[in-house]
This record gives sequence, C-alpha cells and structure tokens, in this order.
Amino acid sequence: MSKSTGRLGQTTLDVGPIAYGLWRFVGNDVKAARTRIETALDAGLTLIDVAAVYGLDWGGSEFGESETLLGKVFADAPSLRKRTVLATKFGIIPGVPYDSGAAAVVGSCEDSLKRLATETIDLFQVHRPDVLTHPAELAEALTKLRTQGKIREVGVSNYNARQALLLQQFLSFPLATLQPEFSALNVEAAFDGVLDAAISRNMTPLAWSPLAGGKLADGVSSADPTANRVAGKLDDLAKQYGTTRAAVALAFVMRHPSSPIPIVGTQNPARIAATTDALRVNLSRTDWYALVVAAQGKPLP
Repeated sequence: MSKSTGRLGQTTLDVGPIAYGLWRFVGNDVKAARTRIETALDAGLTLIDVAAVYGLDWGGSEFGESETLLGKVFADAPSLRKRTVLATKFGIIPGVPYDSGAAAVVGSCEDSLKRLATETIDLFQVHRPDVLTHPAELAEALTKLRTQGKIREVGVSNYNARQALLLQQFLSFPLATLQPEFSALNVEAAFDGVLDAAISRNMTPLAWSPLAGGKLADGVSSADPTANRVAGKLDDLAKQYGTTRAAVALAFVMRHPSSPIPIVGTQNPARIAATTDALRVNLSRTDWYALVVAAQGKPLP
C-alpha cells in the first residue's frame, strides 16, 4: 500500500487515503487548531470531516462549535481552505433528534456555510437516517443545493445498504460516499452489506472510529475484554510488521477491497502525522481474518 490520492466515488474530488475528523475539535484556540489542520494537510489527510452537531461533546459547549472553529482557521489562513476537501454533515438536532426534511436540510446547509466561512461544501452528508422523511423530499433538497452550487457532492453516514440504495433511487447524480463505523473491533460493515453496496455503486466508504473510539490506540488498555483481545492481536501484528498498533488498525480498515478511507480524530499533531505509517503496512489475508476472529470472539465458519 502506498501513499496516494484517489477520487471520492464517481466525483472529481481527489483526496488522500486517510481523512481527518473533527468530532473533538473544540474551543477558541485558533492557533492550535490551525496547527492541527496544517499538520493533517501536510501529511496528505486532505479530506477534513466535520458535522453541524460536533461541539456539544468532547468539551464543547454549543451546537456548531467545531464548524465555527474550523471557519476561524480558514479565515486566519485562507490557503488552507483551498487545500481542503471539506466534508460536513447535517440532520442531527438535539432534542428532535433527526430531521432530514427539506427546510431542515436547506437551513442546516446555510448555517454550516456561515460557520465554516466558505461558499461551498465539497461533501454534504446525511449524518443519520431520518426515517420520517421520504427520500424523495430529501433528494429534492439536496439536488437544489447542488444546483445552486452550495454543495458539490452528497454522501450518507450511518445508513445501512438498503437505505443508501433507496436514497440513490431518487437522485439523478450518484452518491459519492457512505460512512459506516468500521474498525478491527467493529467489523460488521464488512459483513452486513454496507461495504458491498459501496462496491456495487462505486461509493467511497469513509470509516468512522477506525481506532474504536481510542480503544485500539497505542498504549491504551480498555475495560472491554473484546477490545483488549483485539488490541493484543494488533500488538502481535505490529511487532511482526515493525510498526505500531494504530498503524495496523488503520491498515486493517484500508485492506478491504471497497478501499475505505479511515477518519482519524486525534488532537495530537505528532499522532496526526504518524497516521501515514499505516500506508506502509500490507496486511496478509491470514492476518486480516485473524483480526476478524479476535473481534468476533469465535472461529470463522
């Protein structure tokens, strides 16, 4: 596996093989935030993934805080926006909790554009499925935003395969991405049809929590016995491949033939830069399936 860029789905958006996620990106320290974004971009993590709701967790205090901080970084250094493929998500509203109706979609886009200090969102993603909105209504709103140039491409997050294909039925352009949870600890997306749907429709999977929320990060011990079992196997493989546990965990995600892009969320610049170590790990078929066995806790059929 070598460091290279690739297209998102059937779009013209070129991105690096690893993305940088901003669910922990909060506060008012623009200088430190800028350093993290610059480090990510310099390492080839050109897809920056945020969401309207990010900022209410991980020490944040208000809705949209992560987008607002990123917007301040872009205002401070406009050249960084030009280097970024900017992805955000909509549809989670605290207290509702999900709304993908036309008015909510358009309103969320307008608000995100303001917070992000940008004129266009490169990848606009449904954060979680709102089963009370007909996909035709959602598709019409997304098409309108795309025609207006406020968004370039569309993706879905936390959709199962059938939900993604249903929305696609009402769109005249292809969905670019789908974003499942996928890691060496949470392997379901490889077996429940989500990654199969990505291959079928040429969508790029964006894997959130590829280090299982930090449970598979270097040096971490968990109270979860399954996580510890997987981490132990990762450590064994890290010694075998001459690298780190995190690098093997990310390589596990990227090994799938749907070519998932893992989204890392560390706030440590050194660890951001170190994510590219995963690009030098070529997991064998045997080692990949050994990690699946560790995650599932039982032999393969």
